[in-house]
Amino acid sequence: MGEEKGFWTFICYSIIFLPVFVFLFVLGIIKCGVFSPIVLLIIACGDAAVVIGLCPVHLVWSIYCISRTEKFGPWMKCLMVLLVPLPIVLWMAVGVVGSVVMGIGYGFVWPVTETFNAVSKEDASVQAKILHCFTDGTWSCVVGACNVVRDFADFSYHSYFSMMEGLLEPTGEAPIELKVLQIPGSIFCSILGLLVDVPLIALIVLYKAPILLFKGWHQLIRDLIGREGPFLESVCVPFAGLLILCWPFVVLLAIFAGVLSSFLIGFHAGVVAYQESSTKKGLLFIVASLSLFDEYTNDYLYLREGSCFPRPRYREVTSPTSSVNSLKGPHDQSDLASKREPLIRSLSSKARELSALLIWDDFFDACENLGRELLAAGSVTLSDLEKWRRSESKIIHVGIPAYVFLECLVRSIKSGSPGFLLRSGVELTRLNRPEGRVFDWLFEPMSVMKEQLAGLSLRDSEEAYMYRYCLYSGDAARIKADGGCPPEDEIRRAQLEGICRRLQGFCLTLSRLPTSRRRFHQVVNEVEKEAMERAPSVSDDLLASLV
Repeated sequence: MGEEKGFWTFICYSIIFLPVFVFLFVLGIIKCGVFSPIVLLIIACGDAAVVIGLCPVHLVWSIYCISRTEKFGPWMKCLMVLLVPLPIVLWMAVGVVGSVVMGIGYGFVWPVTETFNAVSKEDASVQAKILHCFTDGTWSCVVGACNVVRDFADFSYHSYFSMMEGLLEPTGEAPIELKVLQIPGSIFCSILGLLVDVPLIALIVLYKAPILLFKGWHQLIRDLIGREGPFLESVCVPFAGLLILCWPFVVLLAIFAGVLSSFLIGFHAGVVAYQESSTKKGLLFIVASLSLFDEYTNDYLYLREGSCFPRPRYREVTSPTSSVNSLKGPHDQSDLASKREPLIRSLSSKARELSALLIWDDFFDACENLGRELLAAGSVTLSDLEKWRRSESKIIHVGIPAYVFLECLVRSIKSGSPGFLLRSGVELTRLNRPEGRVFDWLFEPMSVMKEQLAGLSLRDSEEAYMYRYCLYSGDAARIKADGGCPPEDEIRRAQLEGICRRLQGFCLTLSRLPTSRRRFHQVVNEVEKEAMERAPSVSDDLLASLV
């Protein structure tokens, strides 16, 4: 009786699902028709104006930084100055075309996605879900388009100048010089690599394309039956079903990408010849690249290991780690990144996986709360906030985030957490952390620094010194004025400052991400508002700048 009831329930759900899906999809398309022209106009015109307007600035400042840097020799500087206009022109062309594509994609995908997300909200009532079906993805789509333009402008301006400042920083290493005598051999290897690798790699791609087609269909159908992968969330089921129908087009794109990559691989033979200062090594790479490409595609298609092509040694000096990684596929390299992390996450662990947006919001909330505390304690002043607005200080986008990271590490060590205990009380571990290269890049080094800090057994004075060193970016005068006292042992001091500089490097990289500048502006605004409430005697000029 129970099985019969379950069967009829499944039939009823199947009958109801189709008209509901059609209604939501049509509603999303109507929203697209109304708001997509506005979104396209905002993103296309805004991003194109940013790209074209900053093009002369990028050109002049790039030439200036290259000519003043100590990282390159005279011949290398001359070559780079001559070639600088090429990437600037390419960036302008890609930026203009990409802004149009971004506007079309954002204006179409966002309203439809928000319409389906409105139904999947668990805490909302039926009336609220129906209301959100009509309201979500409308005005929020326009606001999101404005944020896209603002984030792109911040990335093109502030992040660009931040990255170029790295060229002007003095380094103790020898400058990179152009190997003039090796240029003819490198050009020869590149030409020969294009003639050999392009047709052979194209044949490999065409040979494995049917395998990709049928294996992809097989995996997608298995995920559909087992509700795994792209079919795990209900809102993604329609799009994942569309993926099954469009999988042949995905295979065609993979073929195009494989053929396109063959040109890059063939050209890379000249790069190898230049790096190794040997034309012979470049010729050996032409032969070895076929084996590398064949084995790499075998790993992704879960075919036999190895390759039928020979793989001569084309590097004179290789580190043991790189040699091992080069022989292992992407599935094996994940083991090297983290031996304690399980290869396959169960459905329960996927359900417990924290959202990347949740962690990102928690990070900025921690920066905001810490900024208020530091402002109340006098460690950060309103003049620091104003200097940051004029890009004259790093205390907001480097100092406070580094302080937050260090505080998280110390808190996690003291609590005995196997992962990281965030300021909000959420625990981030290897099992529930979000997947992706960004978190891989951030999680592993942070785990190493946590182990290093745990091994140092910090005293209270050393902990306070590290906090101030992170906050003031090593400014000795401000560290001393705020009560920071460095350790007397020079070796221990170097260890502590080395960890702080690594944290500052992470924060500097995070501050260059497209959304960071806008979020830090929100942090500064909230901190200043609280300062206004605590100090009514603040000048009217500062209040006007806040508004």
